[in-house]
Amino acid sequence: MKFRQNEEAVSPVIGVILMVAITVILAAVIAAFVFGMGTPKQAPQASITIVSATTTGGGPITLNHAGGDAIDLSKVKAIIDGNSTQHNIINVLSANATGTQFFTAGDNLVIYEKAPTGQYVTLNGYNVTMGTSTTNFTLSTGKVTVTLIDTDSSQQISKVTATVAS
Repeated sequence: MKFRQNEEAVSPVIGVILMVAITVILAAVIAAFVFGMGTPKQAPQASITIVSATTTGGGPITLNHAGGDAIDLSKVKAIIDGNSTQHNIINVLSANATGTQFFTAGDNLVIYEKAPTGQYVTLNGYNVTMGTSTTNFTLSTGKVTVTLIDTDSSQQISKVTATVAS
């Protein structure tokens, strides 16, 4: 019988390589969670109703904030959808809006179909400068749907429908 001498085992080397690989993979997974995932932005939660929508007097649509979070109108996109025509108001208010830009509980927001004296929107009776719009919109009798979307989170704040009065 011959005995082998100076035979070294390979398993400790493979064990060290596997431990290093597991450590690197674990560090990469933890880094992905820590650096790649933040808290997602949430849209304001609010109860919005349409008080009136009419084809007379500039075709205003009057929205009422019935409760919930205050809405920063400089960060809101409005979509007005009526009788198979859709109109996007890119920003409800421009970034340099005068006066208050927060739509809070109890407030009335009026959006006009055509610009009276250069204004499209009044908030509690005060004119504010409106942001960009793809087009003036025209209300006609039937149903109108107004969707408010938070531009920071791209989430819907409110979607309300009403019957347009003449």
